[in-house]
Amino acid sequence: MTYLSQFYMDISLFLEPVPDKCFTANVRPGKNTFGETLTVYKNEEDFPDLEGFQLALIGIKEERGAVDNHGCADGADYIRKAFYKLFNHWENVKVVDLGNIKTGQEISDTYYALNQVLTELLKLHILPILFGGSQDMTYSMYQVYEPTGKLINIASIDPLFDLGNDNEGLNSRSYLSHIILHQPNFLFNFTNIGYQSYYVDTESIDLMKQLLFDTYRLGSLKQNIELTEPLIRNANIVSIDMSAFRAADAPGVKNASPNGFNGEDACRMTRYAGLNFKLSSIGFFEYNPHYDINSRTANLIAEMIWYFIEGYSSRQDDLPTTESNDFKRYNVQIGEGEENVVFLCHKTTGKWWIDMSFMHADDPRYERHHFIPCSVEDYEQAMRNELPDKWWQFYQKLM
Repeated sequence: MTYLSQFYMDISLFLEPVPDKCFTANVRPGKNTFGETLTVYKNEEDFPDLEGFQLALIGIKEERGAVDNHGCADGADYIRKAFYKLFNHWENVKVVDLGNIKTGQEISDTYYALNQVLTELLKLHILPILFGGSQDMTYSMYQVYEPTGKLINIASIDPLFDLGNDNEGLNSRSYLSHIILHQPNFLFNFTNIGYQSYYVDTESIDLMKQLLFDTYRLGSLKQNIELTEPLIRNANIVSIDMSAFRAADAPGVKNASPNGFNGEDACRMTRYAGLNFKLSSIGFFEYNPHYDINSRTANLIAEMIWYFIEGYSSRQDDLPTTESNDFKRYNVQIGEGEENVVFLCHKTTGKWWIDMSFMHADDPRYERHHFIPCSVEDYEQAMRNELPDKWWQFYQKLM
């Protein structure tokens, strides 16, 4: 144990080692697969020293909060087995596999175990990559940020909003309502990426608008998947329901749909997540190996994680501040005598932002939310004398 690790909880109490079945011979020629290069928690007597690691793989084997998806608790090791066969290209990114969260006697015990592990990883600035189990685990991911006293943003790639019904207990279809109602509330913004209208009632759509949350239909994003980049760039947490991807590419989901994002979309979005400098946790949920075909979905999730790591290897601190000189500044006047809309474009990465630092909120927690990720299309819309929806939405939030 290093000097640094003495100050942190022994999280091995909440984790079980990676089983031997995950270590199989590589089916492709070549060297340096993740199975060969990862530091792995293999036995209870030898928990890895976490100092120096940047990313941590953690499996979830909990399904008691799943709605109509019995079997998703078995998915984590299938994903891990597929991931271990992929090649590691990044010596600059240190990844550790911490095994699986121990499943508690009650589901609340599992939530607690996950919370404790994520809390310690956050202190150590290690980004957790969760996989397996059901999406109600997003609620535990959210709770971890409460002690920080900071407002956060969540992005969910999901065909539904997961609001549930009135007074419904916490589960994979109601976790968002529990996040909204949690006190104290520290959710600044929620973004749904890829909802499918025929699965969502109009009352839920209206409620999301009233809450000033971002919702984007699958069809509008499929036309240009790059539009998801600023949505993901605004998130501290990304939660992925694998039913957001079409059954042809991801059959291993009990509630698979013929429509959805494809595999290429999936990998591009997770690469965007890796590039996001402020993202500090990501989860892949609802995979059910009992419905998979030739491990197609496990392989897709493994490749999504691979692309996340690729993005992470290239991430840089391109977040705007009021003092930064790393941005080109564009002032666009909308109408006569109206407030200018100020856009920033990073000189190196080319990423666009809307500068709303003129909103001097009394609450210092809002300070980190004065710069809104956007696309060049938003800038072009402003140049046509049209106020971008993002500007007005966040103006209302910051008032």
